[in-house]
Amino acid sequence: MRDLFEAEEGLALPIVPGAVLLRGFASDRAPKLLEALEGVLAASPWRHMITPGGFRMSVAMTNCGPLGWVSDRTGYRYDAIDPGNGKPWPAMPQAFRELAGAAASAAGFDKFKPDACLVNRYEPGARLSLHQDRDEHDYGHPIVSVSLGLPAVFLFGGPQRVDKSMRLPLVHGDVVVWGGPARLHHHGILPLKDGDHPSTGRCRINLTFRKAG
Repeated sequence: MRDLFEAEEGLALPIVPGAVLLRGFASDRAPKLLEALEGVLAASPWRHMITPGGFRMSVAMTNCGPLGWVSDRTGYRYDAIDPGNGKPWPAMPQAFRELAGAAASAAGFDKFKPDACLVNRYEPGARLSLHQDRDEHDYGHPIVSVSLGLPAVFLFGGPQRVDKSMRLPLVHGDVVVWGGPARLHHHGILPLKDGDHPSTGRCRINLTFRKAG
């Protein structure tokens, strides 16, 4: 297997069975993705959600698609309504849907049709602790995670939180897809280092596509 740290753009590199790193897969599509994101933000702006334990998340979030992931003191869940404005989440842009389907197919998961896209904005110092994606109804569908902007270190562990995690450097345009035997593996992001990217400025944007309903 090629070194995940030295991989050239365009390569599809296995991480573990069921998980693939697609180097630079979204690079050419990035301008359209970021343009489409502006429309999403106009309807549902960034917000810092609260965990069930009452802590403010360091990552700013929004959603698009029929379902959106939300967190508050009552728990984690998907909801069709944006709690910030009481309206349905904005529609998932076509550019988002096309990328998610193409990336899933490239990783070996055909006919993926997400109904939820969680959009995260990481500013310097923001992080996401190791966790599993367990709020979806059917674990038979993969997860597609797209990195735009500043580089980050993606942690990819195992089924148990105590399992050793791999550290995968991600740059603008990289996509990670996992499903099948890797669907419930723990994952996270180390604190983002400061920097300035020509496409996003001093932040990293992450698009996470799921079939939630």
